[in-house]
Amino acid sequence: MVSKEEKLKRKLVTPGTTISFQELETLLHKLGYIIKSTGRSAGSRRAYIHPETGHLLRLHKPHPGNELKKYLKIYIIKELTKNGLI
Repeated sequence: MVSKEEKLKRKLVTPGTTISFQELETLLHKLGYIIKSTGRSAGSRRAYIHPETGHLLRLHKPHPGNELKKYLKIYIIKELTKNGLI
């Protein structure tokens, strides 16, 4: 049986698939990231930090839709691969 984390990793790295921002947040949480407070007026900006490595991901929540844009998906794959998480 494949874990939810593995399913979300596959969905992220498979070309042509879409992944929602909520699914990305779930995956980041399962990988050990926590949301870093970005201040009162952060709006759609989000920051996630991995406490063990100190790695920081700064993202903009997509709007008006909920699906990640292609450039953001590529950036996240690159960063998570660089840190050995996918």
